[in-house]
Amino acid sequence: MAIDLTALAKFDTPTICNTIELFEVRPRTAGYVDGRIRACFPEMPPAVGYAATATMRCALPRQEGDVYGSLDQQVARFAELPGPPMVVFQDLDDPPVAATFGEIMCTTYRAFGAVGLVTSGGARDLDQVRRLAFPAFSNGAICSHGYSHIVDLHRPVRVGGLTIHAGDLMHADANGVATIPLEIAADVADAAAGFVAAEAILLDYLKAGAPQPHAFAEARRAMMDAIAALSRRLVGRASACQSERSSDSTKK
Repeated sequence: MAIDLTALAKFDTPTICNTIELFEVRPRTAGYVDGRIRACFPEMPPAVGYAATATMRCALPRQEGDVYGSLDQQVARFAELPGPPMVVFQDLDDPPVAATFGEIMCTTYRAFGAVGLVTSGGARDLDQVRRLAFPAFSNGAICSHGYSHIVDLHRPVRVGGLTIHAGDLMHADANGVATIPLEIAADVADAAAGFVAAEAILLDYLKAGAPQPHAFAEARRAMMDAIAALSRRLVGRASACQSERSSDSTKK
């Protein structure tokens, strides 16, 4: 089954994280960045894309070339990804001394099909990037780009406590940034709809007004029962798919 990125983008990132938990494919404390990484533009809708990873330094001059000298190589490698890129930078300077990105870089990435940018470093040109409607996530704003230059492309990076590999599927919004395991990604959007429907059992009761403790407890149990039933279906499906992949691998 193909991964429907448009369907995934209809849900906020916390709902995606809640849904991934139901598949039981990773610990609940894995797969998302910590609070150091925040949305530069919280008003923007969720962004979904495949990680185009890179490392950057800003503290020392590049030995040769200019600040933007690696941009052409970087955007050329977008073609290696299975879908629209989400540019992901690890700033190798700790703490960051200058901005990872600004208007030129974001305009370039957007023109070449990128859907957003995540960095462990700083941001700048925020008004200009907002006008591009280009989602960006950073650990703060720094007004200068210093000696910014790209060091490596498509290598594993560490951002906000999370290791991200080139090609990882990313989901990001005002609440933070998460990865979606590729082995379940095609099922996550439908599962998220089921999770939202289960939560609605309790939320609709509360929104109806005049709640009573006993009735609230019943609605809460009904919600939890629906979530548990959904999880059982998803775990069973994931296990069946894993067994099928293992069988195919053995035959090869």
